[in-house]
Amino acid sequence: MPHPILQALAVLRDHADLVRRRARDDAGYSTETVIVTALLAILALTTVGIIAAKVLGKANSIDLG
Repeated sequence: MPHPILQALAVLRDHADLVRRRARDDAGYSTETVIVTALLAILALTTVGIIAAKVLGKANSIDLG
């Protein structure tokens, strides 16, 4: 049976390898998520701007007199 310290080091090494693999795999996904989120935010702001302009235009065209 291996020494307990060697077993613990092997577990730590395996865990470090797993963390490194996950960090590499998630890097592309994180970048993609940031880009998609930014595009959706720009689209939402543009939509709100268009709707606000149409509502203000309609409100200004109402004749109260």
